[in-house]
Amino acid sequence: MTPSPTFLDLPPDLADPDRARYVVLPVPYEGTVSYAAGTAAGPVAIIEASTQVELYDEELGAECVAAGVATLPPVEPADDPAAMMDRVRAAAEPLMRQGKFVLALGGEHSITVALVAAAREAWGEVSVLHVDAHADLRDTYGGTPHSHACVMRRVLDITPHLVQVGVRSVSKEEVDACPEQVARFITPQVIEDDPNWVERALERLTDRVYVTVDVDGLDPSIAPGVGTPEPGGLTWRQVLRLLRRVASEREVVAADVVETCPIPGQNLTEFVAARLAYKIIAYTQGPA
Repeated sequence: MTPSPTFLDLPPDLADPDRARYVVLPVPYEGTVSYAAGTAAGPVAIIEASTQVELYDEELGAECVAAGVATLPPVEPADDPAAMMDRVRAAAEPLMRQGKFVLALGGEHSITVALVAAAREAWGEVSVLHVDAHADLRDTYGGTPHSHACVMRRVLDITPHLVQVGVRSVSKEEVDACPEQVARFITPQVIEDDPNWVERALERLTDRVYVTVDVDGLDPSIAPGVGTPEPGGLTWRQVLRLLRRVASEREVVAADVVETCPIPGQNLTEFVAARLAYKIIAYTQGPA
């Protein structure tokens, strides 16, 4: 039997879960999908695409895997959304308490609240940097408060320090319920108009940061394989500029890349997601 690929296809000494600083946690869950299905296939597609990513980072001028990057078994999906959140947290929190950098691959965005809760328990106060096309601030959706459309509302139950970048789709319900949060969105229009938009994000982040990237925060021309694509998204360079500055000026303790929905016959989105995940690893290396 051919073994399953591991993230970046690293040799065993760099992919040992006991020794690696970074652990990639696949979460193939799509229990509350409301439009196009397929995000459950995202983690394995990203991992497969990552085997084609060059380890030499052209921007940083180095290979950024010496700390080790292990790929863990996937978190088995649960039928009940609340039970799924418990499973994700139970998988992530012990790793974070060991000082591991957990990089989760989704799957739908609902998993982020469990990961943020785990990070808070392991690291203390954390802020959240959220890159997304959608606000995800509904209180309930589809009959559950654990929907992907509610994930940032649940994050606000954990921490008030939430910075949302790239949002360009929001409901009246969300505007009415969370007006102060909505007023702080760093939208694509803000990015276009304000050369200091990254500084605006940094000002509202605490010392320790959890990063969550829904790939639909990028423009659909870059990442078309998502459940709900929205025009007018962030460019690749804008996302990298943000992540590199945050990683250099704050302590990023964990992250996720979610909502990849593979398109048959096209691997653009999963490759972009794989490179983005590796960029997060590279930017958070710290001094050699």
